[in-house]
Amino acid sequence: MTFRFIHASDLHIGRKFANIPQPPDGNIRGRLMEARHGAITKLAQAARDRGAAHVLLAGDTFDTATPSPAVVRQALTAMGEAPEVTWWILPGNHDNLRDAEPLWDVISRDAPTNLRALTDAAAIEMAEGITLLPCPVAYRAGASDPSAPLDHMQSPEGHLRIGLAHGGVTDFTESGDAIAPDRDRRAGLDYLALGDWHGRMAVSERVHYCGTPEQDRFKHGQRGVCLTVDIAGPGAIPKVEEIETGSFLWSEAELALHPRQDAAAALNALLPTTGRRDHLLRVTARGWAGLPDRADLARAAETCAPDFAHFDLVTDALATQYEAGDLDEIDRGGALRLAAEALVSEAESETLSQAERDVAADALARLHAYVQGAKT
Repeated sequence: MTFRFIHASDLHIGRKFANIPQPPDGNIRGRLMEARHGAITKLAQAARDRGAAHVLLAGDTFDTATPSPAVVRQALTAMGEAPEVTWWILPGNHDNLRDAEPLWDVISRDAPTNLRALTDAAAIEMAEGITLLPCPVAYRAGASDPSAPLDHMQSPEGHLRIGLAHGGVTDFTESGDAIAPDRDRRAGLDYLALGDWHGRMAVSERVHYCGTPEQDRFKHGQRGVCLTVDIAGPGAIPKVEEIETGSFLWSEAELALHPRQDAAAALNALLPTTGRRDHLLRVTARGWAGLPDRADLARAAETCAPDFAHFDLVTDALATQYEAGDLDEIDRGGALRLAAEALVSEAESETLSQAERDVAADALARLHAYVQGAKT
């Protein structure tokens, strides 16, 4: 009979998102934190919808070794509110056994009856004919392959062997601290459920990263997912299906500009027309723009930013084209004109570093925008 379960990881419950600026009239950090807690409910619903009785969490359920008592209690309570699902929770590098020993003591003491804390590297029978082989992370930074114990874990003849581990998969280095890409073959596994990498990745037919159910960075460009895994029997190739669980979309986009292009119109054409409130977007402008175009671009970005959960316009790679008429718009003479010409000289200097030239160019663009704003 086919065995079905949910593979998830890296909930990072309790993360504070200090790297995301908090707008004066908004609470994006609070919304992101709440979404991470809400992933528990979404995973439970995914299990119900797919008829899966088990959810495997492959590490970093909590963001730190010392989450607040309220964060822990509320997470355990949410899992307990899905009594038809059994939660199998593995310590990861963020909530590892050594640094988070008090956390795992609390979990063991207060866990609902449908939660299993996997604090020992020992085989355990999940269900009839199904053996789970967990590899809890002992230290935040290990010096060995965290999946190595799988090779020595035994299971009854004819059982499905499902491994659960947390760490990166690369070719071995001299340190040997990466998970062997062929660990499934070495350990005779039917499936290896991995955590740590926040993006979805299939290492092989039997080895998968599920990513995080709620994204927390721009790197992966899609909403968070979990996996439904079906295994028909020992030796069968698992059938793996992605289930979208993320509330927020984190994405990046490039805006290529050329001089005298309508930069504001180009930006607006690039932006999504729906779902902005739950979208964190970083736009990187590249190419060339005149001073008026840079000012228009900055105003367009300022106008659209409140529509988004978070919006960031990066102009480090946008070069500025200078024309005499643009400097005339700042001032035809006097102190402002002298300041503008000095900044142009620095921005085009061959003796200054690129960083110093960029600072001068940015200051010139700001000066132009300020003067034009004062005139309107």
